[in-house]
Amino acid sequence: MREFSGKTAVISGGAEGIGFGIARVLGQQGMNIVLGDIDAQQLQQAEQTLVADGVDVLAVTMDVTDIGQWQSLAQQTLQRFGKIHMLVNNAGVSGTPGGLDVSNTKVWQWVMDVNLMGVVYGTQTMVPLIKQHGEGGWLVNVASMAGMGGVPLGGPYTASKVAVVGMSESWSAELQPHDIQVSVLCPGFVKTRIHLSHRNKHAHYESDDISSQHSAGDTAIADHMQEVIDAGLDPEVVGNRVVEALLAQELYIFTHPNYRSWVQKRFADIDAAFERAESSPLLADILNQKVASFS
Repeated sequence: MREFSGKTAVISGGAEGIGFGIARVLGQQGMNIVLGDIDAQQLQQAEQTLVADGVDVLAVTMDVTDIGQWQSLAQQTLQRFGKIHMLVNNAGVSGTPGGLDVSNTKVWQWVMDVNLMGVVYGTQTMVPLIKQHGEGGWLVNVASMAGMGGVPLGGPYTASKVAVVGMSESWSAELQPHDIQVSVLCPGFVKTRIHLSHRNKHAHYESDDISSQHSAGDTAIADHMQEVIDAGLDPEVVGNRVVEALLAQELYIFTHPNYRSWVQKRFADIDAAFERAESSPLLADILNQKVASFS
Protein backbone atom coordinates (compact mmCIF):
# COMPACT_ATOMS: atom_id res chain seq x y z
CA MET A 1 0.00 0.00 0.00
CA ARG A 2 1.80 3.11 -1.24
CA GLU A 3 -0.94 5.36 -2.57
CA PHE A 4 -1.99 8.22 -0.29
CA SER A 5 -4.57 9.90 -2.51
CA GLY A 6 -8.17 9.51 -1.43
CA LYS A 7 -7.27 7.97 1.91
CA THR A 8 -7.81 9.46 5.37
CA ALA A 9 -5.21 10.48 7.94
CA VAL A 10 -6.01 11.32 11.58
CA ILE A 11 -3.41 13.59 13.21
CA SER A 12 -3.38 14.46 16.90
CA GLY A 13 -1.87 17.78 17.88
CA GLY A 14 -2.40 18.66 14.24
CA ALA A 15 -3.18 22.35 14.55
CA GLU A 16 0.41 23.56 14.42
CA GLY A 17 4.06 22.58 14.49
CA ILE A 18 5.09 19.12 13.32
CA GLY A 19 1.50 17.86 13.27
CA PHE A 20 0.36 20.61 10.94
CA GLY A 21 3.49 20.27 8.80
CA ILE A 22 2.66 16.59 8.28
CA ALA A 23 -1.02 17.41 7.70
CA ARG A 24 -0.27 19.95 5.02
CA VAL A 25 2.09 17.67 3.10
CA LEU A 26 -0.30 14.69 3.33
CA GLY A 27 -3.06 16.99 2.11
CA GLN A 28 -0.89 17.86 -0.88
CA GLN A 29 -0.66 14.10 -1.50
CA GLY A 30 -4.44 14.00 -1.84
CA MET A 31 -5.34 12.62 1.59
CA ASN A 32 -8.39 13.59 3.59
CA ILE A 33 -7.10 15.19 6.80
CA VAL A 34 -8.58 14.94 10.28
CA LEU A 35 -7.04 17.31 12.82
CA GLY A 36 -7.48 16.73 16.53
CA ASP A 37 -6.11 19.38 18.88
CA ILE A 38 -6.74 20.83 22.32
CA ASP A 39 -6.26 24.43 21.12
CA ALA A 40 -9.57 25.41 19.49
CA GLN A 41 -8.36 28.78 18.18
CA GLN A 42 -5.22 27.36 16.57
CA LEU A 43 -7.28 24.48 15.20
CA GLN A 44 -9.62 26.86 13.43
CA GLN A 45 -6.68 28.62 11.77
CA ALA A 46 -5.21 25.30 10.66
CA GLU A 47 -8.53 24.21 9.20
CA GLN A 48 -8.87 27.44 7.25
CA THR A 49 -5.36 27.07 5.84
CA LEU A 50 -5.98 23.51 4.66
CA VAL A 51 -9.34 24.42 3.13
CA ALA A 52 -7.60 27.24 1.24
CA ASP A 53 -5.12 24.61 0.02
CA GLY A 54 -8.04 22.60 -1.38
CA VAL A 55 -7.78 19.85 1.22
CA ASP A 56 -10.84 18.00 2.50
CA VAL A 57 -10.47 18.47 6.25
CA LEU A 58 -12.28 17.72 9.49
CA ALA A 59 -11.14 19.62 12.59
CA VAL A 60 -12.15 18.43 16.07
CA THR A 61 -11.21 19.93 19.42
CA MET A 62 -10.03 17.07 21.62
CA ASP A 63 -7.78 16.10 24.50
CA VAL A 64 -5.56 13.08 23.81
CA THR A 65 -5.53 12.11 27.50
CA ASP A 66 -9.25 11.25 27.33
CA ILE A 67 -9.96 7.98 25.47
CA GLY A 68 -13.61 8.96 25.20
CA GLN A 69 -12.62 11.96 23.09
CA TRP A 70 -10.50 9.67 20.89
CA GLN A 71 -13.57 7.48 20.36
CA SER A 72 -15.65 10.52 19.48
CA LEU A 73 -12.99 11.65 17.01
CA ALA A 74 -13.05 8.20 15.39
CA GLN A 75 -16.83 8.25 15.05
CA GLN A 76 -16.80 11.70 13.48
CA THR A 77 -14.06 10.63 11.08
CA LEU A 78 -15.98 7.56 9.94
CA GLN A 79 -19.15 9.59 9.49
CA ARG A 80 -17.30 12.11 7.34
CA PHE A 81 -14.88 9.95 5.35
CA GLY A 82 -16.00 6.34 5.82
CA LYS A 83 -12.59 4.83 6.57
CA ILE A 84 -9.39 5.58 8.48
CA HIS A 85 -6.07 4.65 6.85
CA MET A 86 -3.44 6.51 8.86
CA LEU A 87 -2.95 7.64 12.44
CA VAL A 88 -0.26 10.17 13.32
CA ASN A 89 0.19 10.28 17.11
CA ASN A 90 1.80 13.70 17.27
CA ALA A 91 0.38 15.53 20.29
CA GLY A 92 3.06 16.07 22.91
CA VAL A 93 4.30 18.32 25.68
CA SER A 94 7.78 19.18 26.86
CA GLY A 95 7.17 19.18 30.59
CA THR A 96 9.16 21.49 32.86
CA PRO A 97 12.97 21.29 32.62
CA GLY A 98 14.60 20.34 35.89
CA GLY A 99 16.73 17.79 37.68
CA LEU A 100 15.45 14.68 39.39
CA ASP A 101 15.42 16.34 42.80
CA VAL A 102 13.08 19.13 41.68
CA SER A 103 10.83 17.34 39.16
CA ASN A 104 7.48 17.00 40.93
CA THR A 105 5.09 14.12 40.35
CA LYS A 106 2.45 16.36 38.76
CA VAL A 107 4.86 17.16 35.92
CA TRP A 108 5.61 13.48 35.45
CA GLN A 109 1.90 12.65 35.34
CA TRP A 110 1.17 15.41 32.83
CA VAL A 111 3.96 14.39 30.46
CA MET A 112 3.16 10.69 30.67
CA ASP A 113 -0.59 11.22 30.21
CA VAL A 114 -0.04 13.24 27.02
CA ASN A 115 3.13 11.80 25.48
CA LEU A 116 2.66 8.15 26.43
CA MET A 117 -0.98 7.41 27.20
CA GLY A 118 -2.15 9.76 24.45
CA VAL A 119 -0.30 7.51 21.99
CA VAL A 120 -1.72 4.37 23.60
CA TYR A 121 -5.30 5.68 23.55
CA GLY A 122 -5.02 6.87 19.95
CA THR A 123 -3.54 3.59 18.77
CA GLN A 124 -6.03 1.42 20.64
CA THR A 125 -8.89 3.46 19.17
CA MET A 126 -7.79 3.90 15.57
CA VAL A 127 -5.78 0.79 14.66
CA PRO A 128 -8.76 -1.61 14.96
CA LEU A 129 -10.60 0.66 12.52
CA ILE A 130 -7.65 0.56 10.11
CA LYS A 131 -7.62 -3.24 10.37
CA GLN A 132 -11.38 -3.35 9.80
CA HIS A 133 -11.38 -2.34 6.13
CA GLY A 134 -8.52 -4.69 5.25
CA GLU A 135 -6.74 -2.23 2.97
CA GLY A 136 -3.72 -1.76 5.22
CA GLY A 137 -2.45 1.59 6.36
CA TRP A 138 0.04 3.49 8.46
CA LEU A 139 0.75 4.23 12.11
CA VAL A 140 3.18 7.09 12.69
CA ASN A 141 4.25 7.86 16.26
CA VAL A 142 6.11 11.09 16.91
CA ALA A 143 8.91 10.59 19.41
CA SER A 144 12.10 12.65 19.51
CA MET A 145 15.87 12.31 19.40
CA ALA A 146 15.35 12.09 23.18
CA GLY A 147 13.89 8.67 22.44
CA MET A 148 17.36 7.59 21.35
CA GLY A 149 19.15 8.61 24.54
CA GLY A 150 18.78 10.45 27.83
CA VAL A 151 18.48 14.23 27.91
CA PRO A 152 19.78 15.94 31.07
CA LEU A 153 17.13 17.89 33.01
CA GLY A 154 14.42 16.28 30.90
CA GLY A 155 13.63 13.05 32.71
CA PRO A 156 9.85 12.91 32.14
CA TYR A 157 10.12 13.93 28.48
CA THR A 158 12.95 11.48 27.81
CA ALA A 159 11.12 8.62 29.52
CA SER A 160 7.98 9.24 27.50
CA LYS A 161 9.82 9.38 24.18
CA VAL A 162 11.92 6.28 24.86
CA ALA A 163 8.62 4.52 25.55
CA VAL A 164 7.15 5.70 22.26
CA VAL A 165 10.16 4.33 20.35
CA GLY A 166 9.89 0.99 22.14
CA MET A 167 6.14 0.70 21.57
CA SER A 168 6.62 1.50 17.89
CA GLU A 169 9.20 -1.27 17.55
CA SER A 170 6.82 -3.69 19.24
CA TRP A 171 3.80 -2.65 17.18
CA SER A 172 5.76 -2.80 13.93
CA ALA A 173 6.09 -6.58 14.21
CA GLU A 174 2.58 -6.96 15.60
CA LEU A 175 0.86 -5.04 12.78
CA GLN A 176 2.94 -6.28 9.86
CA PRO A 177 0.53 -9.17 9.10
CA HIS A 178 -2.23 -6.57 8.73
CA ASP A 179 -0.23 -4.53 6.19
CA ILE A 180 -0.08 -1.62 8.63
CA GLN A 181 3.29 0.08 8.38
CA VAL A 182 4.58 1.48 11.67
CA SER A 183 7.08 4.33 11.75
CA VAL A 184 8.47 6.37 14.61
CA LEU A 185 9.55 9.93 13.91
CA CYS A 186 12.56 11.06 15.96
CA PRO A 187 13.22 14.71 15.11
CA GLY A 188 15.80 17.04 16.52
CA PHE A 189 14.86 20.68 17.10
CA VAL A 190 11.96 21.92 14.97
CA LYS A 191 10.32 25.35 14.88
CA THR A 192 7.36 24.59 17.14
CA ARG A 193 5.88 25.87 20.41
CA ILE A 194 6.39 22.67 22.36
CA HIS A 195 8.52 24.58 24.89
CA LEU A 196 5.36 26.57 25.66
CA SER A 197 3.30 23.44 26.31
CA HIS A 198 2.16 24.73 29.69
CA ARG A 199 -0.30 27.04 27.89
CA ASN A 200 -2.63 24.06 27.46
CA LYS A 201 -1.94 22.31 30.77
CA HIS A 202 -5.02 21.42 32.82
CA ALA A 203 -5.28 22.79 36.34
CA HIS A 204 -5.17 19.34 37.94
CA TYR A 205 -1.56 18.97 36.78
CA GLU A 206 -0.49 22.10 38.68
CA SER A 207 1.42 21.67 41.93
CA ASP A 208 1.63 23.79 45.07
CA ASP A 209 5.02 22.25 45.85
CA ILE A 210 7.60 25.01 46.33
CA SER A 211 10.10 22.94 44.35
CA SER A 212 7.90 23.28 41.27
CA GLN A 213 8.04 27.08 41.21
CA HIS A 214 10.03 28.76 38.45
CA SER A 215 13.50 30.07 39.22
CA ALA A 216 16.06 32.23 37.47
CA GLY A 217 17.67 29.03 36.28
CA ASP A 218 14.40 27.95 34.70
CA THR A 219 14.21 31.26 32.86
CA ALA A 220 17.74 30.83 31.52
CA ILE A 221 16.89 27.33 30.28
CA ALA A 222 13.72 28.63 28.64
CA ASP A 223 15.62 31.44 26.90
CA HIS A 224 18.19 28.97 25.58
CA MET A 225 15.46 26.63 24.34
CA GLN A 226 13.79 29.52 22.54
CA GLU A 227 17.02 30.29 20.67
CA VAL A 228 17.59 26.65 19.71
CA ILE A 229 14.00 26.15 18.54
CA ASP A 230 14.00 29.38 16.54
CA ALA A 231 16.96 27.96 14.61
CA GLY A 232 15.22 24.59 14.15
CA LEU A 233 13.89 22.81 11.10
CA ASP A 234 10.73 24.03 9.38
CA PRO A 235 7.76 21.75 10.19
CA GLU A 236 6.86 21.40 6.52
CA VAL A 237 10.32 20.00 5.80
CA VAL A 238 9.59 17.43 8.51
CA GLY A 239 6.28 16.66 6.81
CA ASN A 240 7.99 16.03 3.48
CA ARG A 241 10.59 13.86 5.21
CA VAL A 242 7.80 11.77 6.75
CA VAL A 243 6.22 11.15 3.34
CA GLU A 244 9.63 10.28 1.88
CA ALA A 245 10.27 7.79 4.69
CA LEU A 246 6.80 6.23 4.50
CA LEU A 247 7.27 5.57 0.80
CA ALA A 248 10.58 3.87 1.67
CA GLN A 249 8.86 1.89 4.47
CA GLU A 250 11.25 3.17 7.14
CA LEU A 251 10.63 2.22 10.76
CA TYR A 252 12.86 4.95 12.19
CA ILE A 253 12.36 8.38 10.62
CA PHE A 254 15.21 10.79 11.32
CA THR A 255 15.24 14.45 10.32
CA HIS A 256 18.63 15.46 11.73
CA PRO A 257 21.46 13.30 10.37
CA ASN A 258 23.93 15.44 12.32
CA TYR A 259 22.84 13.54 15.46
CA ARG A 260 24.14 10.26 14.03
CA SER A 261 27.49 10.38 15.86
CA TRP A 262 25.69 11.00 19.17
CA VAL A 263 23.52 7.91 18.68
CA GLN A 264 26.49 5.88 17.44
CA LYS A 265 28.37 6.67 20.65
CA ARG A 266 25.46 5.32 22.69
CA PHE A 267 25.39 2.14 20.62
CA ALA A 268 29.17 1.79 21.01
CA ASP A 269 28.84 2.13 24.79
CA ILE A 270 26.12 -0.55 24.79
CA ASP A 271 28.24 -2.86 22.65
CA ALA A 272 31.21 -2.36 24.97
CA ALA A 273 28.99 -3.27 27.92
CA PHE A 274 28.08 -6.53 26.18
CA GLU A 275 31.77 -7.25 25.64
CA ARG A 276 32.40 -6.84 29.36
CA ALA A 277 29.49 -9.16 30.10
CA GLU A 278 30.94 -11.76 27.71
CA SER A 279 34.25 -11.73 29.58
CA SER A 280 32.62 -12.19 33.00
CA PRO A 281 33.15 -15.71 34.44
CA LEU A 282 29.80 -15.32 36.16
CA LEU A 283 28.04 -15.46 32.79
CA ALA A 284 30.06 -18.12 30.98
CA ASP A 285 27.19 -20.61 30.93
CA ILE A 286 24.86 -18.07 29.32
CA LEU A 287 27.17 -16.94 26.51
CA ASN A 288 26.26 -19.70 24.05
CA GLN A 289 22.62 -20.10 24.98
CA LYS A 290 20.11 -19.65 22.18
CA VAL A 291 18.41 -16.25 22.37
CA ALA A 292 14.75 -16.59 23.37
CA SER A 293 12.36 -15.31 20.71
CA PHE A 294 9.42 -13.08 21.56
CA SER A 295 7.71 -13.55 18.21
